[in-house]
Amino acid sequence: MKLLDIVRMALFSLGVNKLRSGLALLGIVIGVTAVITLMSIGKGVQDSITSRLESLGTNLIFVMPGEEANGKLTLRDVLALQSDPNAKSIGGVAPEVSGFLQVAYQNENKRATIMGVTANYHSVRNTPIDKGSFISSLHLSNISNVAVLGYGIAEELFQDKNPVGKKIKIAGKRFTVIGILKSKGGESFSTIDDRVLVPLTTAHYRLNYSKSLDGEIEVDVISVEAKSPENIDEAISEIVNILRVRHKITEEDDFRVTNMQEALEALESATNAIVFFLGSIAGISLLVGGIGVMNIMLVSVTERTREIGVRKALGARRIDVLFQFVSEATLLSMGGGGFGVFLGFMISKLLNGIPLGDNATLETTFSGDIALLALTVSASIGLFFGIFPAFRAGRLHPIEALRYQ
Repeated sequence: MKLLDIVRMALFSLGVNKLRSGLALLGIVIGVTAVITLMSIGKGVQDSITSRLESLGTNLIFVMPGEEANGKLTLRDVLALQSDPNAKSIGGVAPEVSGFLQVAYQNENKRATIMGVTANYHSVRNTPIDKGSFISSLHLSNISNVAVLGYGIAEELFQDKNPVGKKIKIAGKRFTVIGILKSKGGESFSTIDDRVLVPLTTAHYRLNYSKSLDGEIEVDVISVEAKSPENIDEAISEIVNILRVRHKITEEDDFRVTNMQEALEALESATNAIVFFLGSIAGISLLVGGIGVMNIMLVSVTERTREIGVRKALGARRIDVLFQFVSEATLLSMGGGGFGVFLGFMISKLLNGIPLGDNATLETTFSGDIALLALTVSASIGLFFGIFPAFRAGRLHPIEALRYQ
Protein backbone atom coordinates (compact mmCIF):
# COMPACT_ATOMS: atom_id res chain seq x y z
CA MET A 1 0.00 0.00 0.00
CA LYS A 2 1.12 3.52 -0.70
CA LEU A 3 1.91 5.78 2.25
CA LEU A 4 -0.75 8.28 1.13
CA ASP A 5 -3.40 5.52 1.06
CA ILE A 6 -2.39 4.38 4.56
CA VAL A 7 -2.68 7.94 5.93
CA ARG A 8 -6.04 8.48 4.18
CA MET A 9 -7.44 5.25 5.59
CA ALA A 10 -6.09 6.07 9.07
CA LEU A 11 -7.82 9.46 9.02
CA PHE A 12 -11.06 7.84 7.87
CA SER A 13 -10.90 5.18 10.61
CA LEU A 14 -10.23 7.79 13.30
CA GLY A 15 -13.10 9.92 11.98
CA VAL A 16 -15.59 7.07 12.32
CA ASN A 17 -15.26 7.19 16.14
CA LYS A 18 -14.78 10.88 16.73
CA LEU A 19 -15.52 10.90 20.46
CA ARG A 20 -13.17 8.00 21.21
CA SER A 21 -10.43 9.48 19.05
CA GLY A 22 -10.97 12.87 20.67
CA LEU A 23 -10.56 11.41 24.18
CA ALA A 24 -7.33 9.67 23.16
CA LEU A 25 -6.16 12.90 21.56
CA LEU A 26 -6.97 14.82 24.76
CA GLY A 27 -4.56 12.71 26.83
CA ILE A 28 -1.68 13.53 24.47
CA VAL A 29 -2.66 17.21 24.31
CA ILE A 30 -2.63 17.52 28.11
CA GLY A 31 0.70 15.71 28.37
CA VAL A 32 2.47 17.80 25.71
CA THR A 33 0.97 21.04 27.07
CA ALA A 34 2.27 20.18 30.53
CA VAL A 35 5.74 19.39 29.15
CA ILE A 36 5.94 22.64 27.17
CA THR A 37 4.61 24.80 30.02
CA LEU A 38 6.75 23.37 32.81
CA MET A 39 9.92 23.28 30.73
CA SER A 40 9.29 26.88 29.60
CA ILE A 41 9.00 27.92 33.25
CA GLY A 42 12.17 26.02 34.17
CA LYS A 43 14.09 27.43 31.21
CA GLY A 44 12.86 30.94 31.99
CA VAL A 45 14.07 30.69 35.59
CA GLN A 46 17.41 29.33 34.36
CA ASP A 47 17.87 32.14 31.81
CA SER A 48 16.82 34.79 34.32
CA ILE A 49 19.31 33.68 36.97
CA THR A 50 22.12 33.29 34.42
CA SER A 51 21.53 36.72 32.88
CA ARG A 52 21.55 38.37 36.32
CA LEU A 53 24.88 36.77 37.18
CA GLU A 54 26.37 37.60 33.78
CA SER A 55 25.28 41.24 34.22
CA LEU A 56 27.67 41.43 37.20
CA GLY A 57 30.57 40.67 34.87
CA THR A 58 32.18 37.41 33.79
CA ASN A 59 35.61 38.57 34.97
CA LEU A 60 34.69 38.83 38.67
CA ILE A 61 36.61 36.89 41.32
CA PHE A 62 35.44 36.51 44.92
CA VAL A 63 37.79 36.06 47.87
CA MET A 64 36.22 34.87 51.13
CA PRO A 65 37.56 33.76 54.52
CA GLY A 66 38.26 30.05 54.82
CA GLU A 67 36.03 27.75 56.80
CA GLU A 68 38.65 27.44 59.55
CA ALA A 69 38.25 29.59 62.67
CA ASN A 70 41.39 31.58 61.86
CA GLY A 71 40.30 32.41 58.31
CA LYS A 72 40.11 36.22 58.21
CA LEU A 73 40.35 38.96 55.57
CA THR A 74 41.11 42.59 56.39
CA LEU A 75 41.48 45.96 54.68
CA ARG A 76 45.24 45.39 54.62
CA ASP A 77 44.64 42.41 52.37
CA VAL A 78 42.59 44.68 50.10
CA LEU A 79 45.41 47.25 50.00
CA ALA A 80 47.93 44.49 49.18
CA LEU A 81 45.82 43.28 46.25
CA GLN A 82 45.49 46.85 44.98
CA SER A 83 49.13 47.92 45.29
CA ASP A 84 51.27 44.78 44.95
CA PRO A 85 53.58 45.10 41.90
CA ASN A 86 52.93 41.43 41.05
CA ALA A 87 49.18 42.04 40.69
CA LYS A 88 49.43 42.72 36.95
CA SER A 89 46.16 41.03 35.97
CA ILE A 90 44.08 42.56 38.77
CA GLY A 91 41.91 45.59 38.01
CA GLY A 92 39.56 46.94 40.68
CA VAL A 93 39.24 45.56 44.22
CA ALA A 94 36.10 46.09 46.32
CA PRO A 95 35.72 44.79 49.89
CA GLU A 96 32.36 44.56 51.64
CA VAL A 97 30.76 43.73 54.96
CA SER A 98 27.05 43.15 55.51
CA GLY A 99 24.43 42.70 58.19
CA PHE A 100 20.65 42.93 58.75
CA LEU A 101 19.40 46.15 60.35
CA GLN A 102 16.17 48.14 60.54
CA VAL A 103 15.79 50.99 58.03
CA ALA A 104 13.12 53.64 58.60
CA TYR A 105 11.77 56.79 56.95
CA GLN A 106 8.89 58.53 58.74
CA ASN A 107 6.20 55.84 59.18
CA GLU A 108 7.77 53.41 56.73
CA ASN A 109 10.31 50.86 57.95
CA LYS A 110 11.91 47.67 56.70
CA ARG A 111 14.52 45.19 57.87
CA ALA A 112 17.14 45.12 55.14
CA THR A 113 20.69 44.08 54.33
CA ILE A 114 23.08 46.96 55.06
CA MET A 115 26.34 46.68 53.14
CA GLY A 116 29.51 48.49 54.04
CA VAL A 117 31.43 49.15 50.82
CA THR A 118 34.18 51.32 49.37
CA ALA A 119 34.15 53.70 46.42
CA ASN A 120 35.39 50.92 44.08
CA TYR A 121 32.27 48.82 44.62
CA HIS A 122 30.40 51.03 42.13
CA SER A 123 32.58 50.00 39.17
CA VAL A 124 33.76 46.53 40.22
CA ARG A 125 30.25 45.18 40.89
CA ASN A 126 28.56 47.08 38.05
CA THR A 127 26.04 49.05 40.12
CA PRO A 128 25.15 52.16 38.08
CA ILE A 129 23.55 55.16 39.80
CA ASP A 130 20.01 56.22 38.83
CA LYS A 131 19.90 59.42 40.93
CA GLY A 132 22.42 61.28 43.04
CA SER A 133 25.96 60.00 43.57
CA PHE A 134 27.86 57.01 44.95
CA ILE A 135 29.97 56.67 48.09
CA SER A 136 33.34 58.43 47.72
CA SER A 137 36.76 58.08 49.33
CA LEU A 138 36.00 61.25 51.33
CA HIS A 139 32.94 59.59 52.86
CA LEU A 140 35.14 56.65 53.91
CA SER A 141 37.84 58.80 55.48
CA ASN A 142 35.28 61.02 57.27
CA ILE A 143 33.20 58.01 58.44
CA SER A 144 30.17 59.83 57.02
CA ASN A 145 26.58 58.85 57.77
CA VAL A 146 25.53 58.63 54.12
CA ALA A 147 23.64 55.88 52.30
CA VAL A 148 22.92 54.73 48.77
CA LEU A 149 19.60 52.91 48.40
CA GLY A 150 18.73 50.03 46.10
CA TYR A 151 15.92 50.81 43.70
CA GLY A 152 13.43 48.49 45.39
CA ILE A 153 13.91 49.70 48.95
CA ALA A 154 13.84 53.34 47.76
CA GLU A 155 10.39 52.76 46.21
CA GLU A 156 9.18 50.96 49.31
CA LEU A 157 10.26 53.71 51.73
CA PHE A 158 9.63 56.81 49.61
CA GLN A 159 7.01 55.73 47.02
CA ASP A 160 6.99 58.51 44.37
CA LYS A 161 9.23 60.96 46.28
CA ASN A 162 12.85 61.67 45.37
CA PRO A 163 14.90 60.19 48.26
CA VAL A 164 18.15 62.06 47.50
CA GLY A 165 18.91 64.45 50.33
CA LYS A 166 16.31 62.94 52.66
CA LYS A 167 17.17 61.57 56.11
CA ILE A 168 16.61 57.93 57.00
CA LYS A 169 17.37 55.96 60.14
CA ILE A 170 19.50 52.84 60.17
CA ALA A 171 19.46 51.07 63.54
CA GLY A 172 18.22 54.33 65.06
CA LYS A 173 21.06 56.48 63.61
CA ARG A 174 20.41 59.25 61.08
CA PHE A 175 21.81 58.83 57.55
CA THR A 176 21.54 61.11 54.53
CA VAL A 177 20.53 59.47 51.25
CA ILE A 178 23.02 60.54 48.57
CA GLY A 179 22.02 58.24 45.73
CA ILE A 180 19.71 55.59 44.25
CA LEU A 181 20.98 52.58 42.31
CA LYS A 182 19.45 51.66 38.97
CA SER A 183 17.06 48.74 39.09
CA LYS A 184 18.47 45.35 38.18
CA GLY A 185 15.07 44.32 36.87
CA GLY A 186 13.04 43.78 40.05
CA GLU A 187 13.44 39.98 40.05
CA SER A 188 14.04 38.16 43.28
CA PHE A 189 17.52 37.25 42.05
CA SER A 190 18.59 40.89 41.84
CA THR A 191 18.96 41.34 45.60
CA ILE A 192 20.95 44.60 45.21
CA ASP A 193 17.56 46.29 44.63
CA ASP A 194 16.65 45.65 48.28
CA ARG A 195 19.96 46.62 49.88
CA VAL A 196 21.34 49.77 51.48
CA LEU A 197 24.98 50.69 50.88
CA VAL A 198 26.98 52.75 53.41
CA PRO A 199 30.71 53.54 53.72
CA LEU A 200 32.60 50.51 55.04
CA THR A 201 34.21 52.59 57.80
CA THR A 202 30.77 53.82 58.89
CA ALA A 203 29.48 50.26 59.04
CA HIS A 204 32.42 49.36 61.27
CA TYR A 205 32.61 52.35 63.61
CA ARG A 206 29.01 53.63 63.69
CA LEU A 207 26.88 50.52 63.11
CA ASN A 208 29.27 48.17 64.93
CA TYR A 209 28.69 44.98 62.95
CA SER A 210 32.18 44.67 61.49
CA LYS A 211 34.92 43.13 63.69
CA SER A 212 38.54 44.17 64.13
CA LEU A 213 41.61 41.98 63.79
CA ASP A 214 44.84 43.44 65.22
CA GLY A 215 43.38 46.92 64.76
CA GLU A 216 42.34 46.21 61.16
CA ILE A 217 38.75 46.10 59.89
CA GLU A 218 37.66 42.61 58.92
CA VAL A 219 35.73 42.17 55.67
CA ASP A 220 33.29 39.46 54.61
CA VAL A 221 34.08 39.33 50.89
CA ILE A 222 36.64 40.90 48.57
CA SER A 223 35.42 41.29 44.98
CA VAL A 224 38.28 41.41 42.51
CA GLU A 225 37.89 42.41 38.88
CA ALA A 226 40.32 40.81 36.45
CA LYS A 227 41.46 43.17 33.71
CA SER A 228 39.77 40.91 31.14
CA PRO A 229 37.95 37.56 31.12
CA GLU A 230 41.07 36.05 29.53
CA ASN A 231 43.16 37.08 32.55
CA ILE A 232 41.01 35.33 35.18
CA ASP A 233 43.38 32.40 35.75
CA GLU A 234 46.39 34.73 36.04
CA ALA A 235 44.47 37.04 38.41
CA ILE A 236 43.47 34.11 40.64
CA SER A 237 47.09 32.92 40.76
CA GLU A 238 48.25 36.43 41.74
CA ILE A 239 45.56 36.73 44.46
CA VAL A 240 46.52 33.37 45.96
CA ASN A 241 50.24 34.18 45.96
CA ILE A 242 49.78 37.65 47.49
CA LEU A 243 47.49 36.43 50.28
CA ARG A 244 49.68 33.43 51.07
CA VAL A 245 52.64 35.75 51.59
CA ARG A 246 50.50 38.21 53.61
CA HIS A 247 49.08 35.46 55.87
CA LYS A 248 52.39 33.56 56.12
CA ILE A 249 50.73 30.37 54.89
CA THR A 250 52.87 27.24 54.54
CA GLU A 251 50.14 24.59 54.42
CA GLU A 252 46.37 24.94 53.91
CA ASP A 253 44.98 28.31 52.76
CA ASP A 254 42.82 30.25 55.23
CA PHE A 255 40.82 31.84 52.38
CA ARG A 256 38.72 30.68 49.43
CA VAL A 257 38.82 32.00 45.87
CA THR A 258 35.98 31.49 43.38
CA ASN A 259 35.12 33.19 40.11
CA MET A 260 31.90 34.02 38.30
CA GLN A 261 32.48 31.39 35.63
CA GLU A 262 32.59 28.66 38.27
CA ALA A 263 29.42 30.05 39.82
CA LEU A 264 27.71 30.08 36.42
CA GLU A 265 28.73 26.48 35.73
CA ALA A 266 27.52 25.30 39.13
CA LEU A 267 24.27 27.21 38.68
CA GLU A 268 23.77 25.79 35.20
CA SER A 269 24.14 22.26 36.54
CA ALA A 270 21.61 22.95 39.29
CA THR A 271 19.06 24.62 37.01
CA ASN A 272 19.45 21.90 34.36
CA ALA A 273 18.50 19.40 37.05
CA ILE A 274 15.43 21.51 37.89
CA VAL A 275 14.39 21.73 34.21
CA PHE A 276 14.86 17.96 33.83
CA PHE A 277 12.82 17.35 36.99
CA LEU A 278 9.97 19.56 35.75
CA GLY A 279 10.05 17.89 32.35
CA SER A 280 9.99 14.44 33.96
CA ILE A 281 6.93 15.31 36.03
CA ALA A 282 5.13 16.53 32.91
CA GLY A 283 6.36 13.47 31.01
CA ILE A 284 4.34 11.24 33.36
CA SER A 285 1.11 12.78 32.08
CA LEU A 286 2.37 12.23 28.52
CA LEU A 287 3.02 8.58 29.37
CA VAL A 288 -0.52 8.26 30.71
CA GLY A 289 -1.78 9.75 27.45
CA GLY A 290 0.22 7.12 25.54
CA ILE A 291 -1.41 4.34 27.58
CA GLY A 292 -4.77 5.87 26.66
CA VAL A 293 -3.84 5.67 22.98
CA MET A 294 -2.92 1.98 23.38
CA ASN A 295 -6.24 1.23 25.06
CA ILE A 296 -8.16 2.99 22.30
CA MET A 297 -6.22 1.08 19.63
CA LEU A 298 -6.83 -2.26 21.38
CA VAL A 299 -10.57 -1.55 21.42
CA SER A 300 -10.35 -0.53 17.76
CA VAL A 301 -8.63 -3.81 16.86
CA THR A 302 -11.35 -5.79 18.64
CA GLU A 303 -14.16 -3.86 16.94
CA ARG A 304 -12.59 -4.12 13.48
CA THR A 305 -11.66 -7.80 13.61
CA ARG A 306 -14.00 -8.71 10.74
CA GLU A 307 -12.69 -5.75 8.71
CA ILE A 308 -9.15 -7.05 9.23
CA GLY A 309 -10.28 -10.51 8.10
CA VAL A 310 -11.83 -9.10 4.92
CA ARG A 311 -8.65 -7.15 4.10
CA LYS A 312 -6.45 -10.19 4.63
CA ALA A 313 -8.81 -12.35 2.53
CA LEU A 314 -8.51 -9.81 -0.28
CA GLY A 315 -4.69 -10.01 -0.17
CA ALA A 316 -3.57 -7.53 2.49
CA ARG A 317 -0.31 -8.60 4.06
CA ARG A 318 0.49 -8.64 7.77
CA ILE A 319 2.80 -5.64 7.28
CA ASP A 320 -0.07 -3.67 5.64
CA VAL A 321 -2.34 -4.23 8.65
CA LEU A 322 0.55 -3.41 10.98
CA PHE A 323 1.26 -0.10 9.22
CA GLN A 324 -2.45 0.72 9.22
CA PHE A 325 -2.84 0.60 13.00
CA VAL A 326 0.59 2.08 13.77
CA SER A 327 -0.22 5.03 11.46
CA GLU A 328 -3.51 5.60 13.28
CA ALA A 329 -1.75 5.66 16.68
CA THR A 330 1.02 7.92 15.34
CA LEU A 331 -1.46 10.34 13.75
CA LEU A 332 -3.33 10.55 17.06
CA SER A 333 -0.10 11.32 18.93
CA MET A 334 1.23 13.76 16.33
CA GLY A 335 -2.09 15.61 16.13
CA GLY A 336 -2.31 15.81 19.91
CA GLY A 337 1.36 16.80 20.09
CA GLY A 338 0.92 19.65 17.59
CA PHE A 339 -2.12 21.04 19.39
CA GLY A 340 -0.36 20.56 22.75
CA VAL A 341 2.64 22.57 21.53
CA PHE A 342 0.31 25.40 20.48
CA LEU A 343 -1.47 25.39 23.84
CA GLY A 344 1.83 25.16 25.73
CA PHE A 345 3.17 28.14 23.77
CA MET A 346 0.07 30.22 24.53
CA ILE A 347 0.07 29.31 28.24
CA SER A 348 3.81 30.06 28.59
CA LYS A 349 3.23 33.48 27.01
CA LEU A 350 0.30 34.17 29.34
CA LEU A 351 2.35 33.18 32.39
CA ASN A 352 5.33 35.33 31.39
CA GLY A 353 5.54 38.44 33.56
CA ILE A 354 2.98 37.35 36.17
CA PRO A 355 3.87 39.03 39.50
CA LEU A 356 4.93 36.66 42.28
CA GLY A 357 5.21 39.21 45.10
CA ASP A 358 8.15 41.21 46.52
CA ASN A 359 8.77 42.86 43.12
CA ALA A 360 9.42 39.44 41.55
CA THR A 361 7.86 38.21 38.32
CA LEU A 362 7.61 34.81 36.66
CA GLU A 363 9.69 34.51 33.50
CA THR A 364 9.10 31.82 30.89
CA THR A 365 11.20 30.94 27.84
CA PHE A 366 9.63 29.07 24.92
CA SER A 367 12.16 27.64 22.50
CA GLY A 368 11.98 25.56 19.35
CA ASP A 369 14.07 22.75 20.82
CA ILE A 370 11.50 22.26 23.62
CA ALA A 371 8.68 22.08 21.05
CA LEU A 372 10.66 19.68 18.84
CA LEU A 373 11.44 17.49 21.85
CA ALA A 374 7.77 17.37 22.88
CA LEU A 375 6.64 16.51 19.33
CA THR A 376 9.31 13.81 19.00
CA VAL A 377 8.40 12.27 22.34
CA SER A 378 4.66 12.34 21.55
CA ALA A 379 5.25 10.69 18.14
CA SER A 380 7.50 8.08 19.76
CA ILE A 381 4.87 7.36 22.40
CA GLY A 382 2.24 6.88 19.69
CA LEU A 383 4.55 4.57 17.80
CA PHE A 384 5.54 2.64 20.92
CA PHE A 385 2.05 2.18 22.32
CA GLY A 386 0.57 1.55 18.86
CA ILE A 387 2.90 -1.33 18.03
CA PHE A 388 1.31 -3.89 20.37
CA PRO A 389 -2.28 -3.39 19.10
CA ALA A 390 -0.92 -3.31 15.53
CA PHE A 391 0.95 -6.60 16.01
CA ARG A 392 -2.18 -8.11 17.52
CA ALA A 393 -4.18 -7.03 14.47
CA GLY A 394 -1.51 -8.22 12.04
CA ARG A 395 -1.36 -11.71 13.59
CA LEU A 396 -5.11 -12.37 13.22
CA HIS A 397 -5.87 -15.33 10.92
CA PRO A 398 -8.27 -14.31 8.10
CA ILE A 399 -10.69 -17.22 8.70
CA GLU A 400 -10.87 -16.61 12.46
CA ALA A 401 -11.29 -12.86 11.90
CA LEU A 402 -14.16 -13.43 9.46
CA ARG A 403 -15.89 -15.75 11.95
CA TYR A 404 -15.61 -13.14 14.77
CA GLN A 405 -18.98 -11.86 16.01
